[in-house]
Amino acid sequence: MERERALELLQAVQRGELAPAEALESFARPPFVDTAHGRVDVQRALRQGIPEAIFAPGKTPAQIAEVVRALRAEDQPALATRVAPEVAREVQALLPGGDYVADARLLWFGPAEVNLRGKGSIAVVCAGMADLPVAREAAEVAQRLGNKVELLCDVGVAGLHRLLAAVPLLREARVLIAVAGMEGALPSVVAGLVDKPVIAVPCSTGYGAALGGGAALLCMLTSCAPNVAVVNIDNGFGAAALASLINRL
Repeated sequence: MERERALELLQAVQRGELAPAEALESFARPPFVDTAHGRVDVQRALRQGIPEAIFAPGKTPAQIAEVVRALRAEDQPALATRVAPEVAREVQALLPGGDYVADARLLWFGPAEVNLRGKGSIAVVCAGMADLPVAREAAEVAQRLGNKVELLCDVGVAGLHRLLAAVPLLREARVLIAVAGMEGALPSVVAGLVDKPVIAVPCSTGYGAALGGGAALLCMLTSCAPNVAVVNIDNGFGAAALASLINRL
């Protein structure tokens, strides 16, 4: 159950359109649904504001489809992340109607248009094209969580003029997500230009000393900009979820 549905039930009781006992029955249902391989949390959106998402790696297409069915049966959208193209094709064969976004590796079962819940826009700023899959994940997830999103690509610090040309766009955003690999300097630069929270996403791109994103992670954690917070390496989904919650405040 999502917050909107819970609020609808309470308002229906207030208007006298629904008996309190009927509303209570809806709230009394278990907060999870058992499937053949797991236990799906169908009240996460009610508690946390973000519904359960499906992390595809390690799951079979049939297992992914099970979770999608459980969520859709509760009138909730279903979002699977890090879905390989061949896995997406198999899931869609089991459950027609899903929308696969290849460059973001996302599989979505839900409305084509999502109502806006954010109070402003989220800007996703990407250092280089090699970081684009993670940035696209962040942007696509944020859109499906009800936000207006602006995606700014290929504006890394190796050519700082590219970023400075977009300062008006950066300053219009209510929350920013900065995605970078290599040395991971982009979030600090972005944060120095805006008076908004910046969520830094280190990417696993870069040569040997980049340590699979470890160098960028440490760079972002040691940023001197006080408005920077950091999520895990390649975690575009986590950045989008956090940005969405901030944008609703």
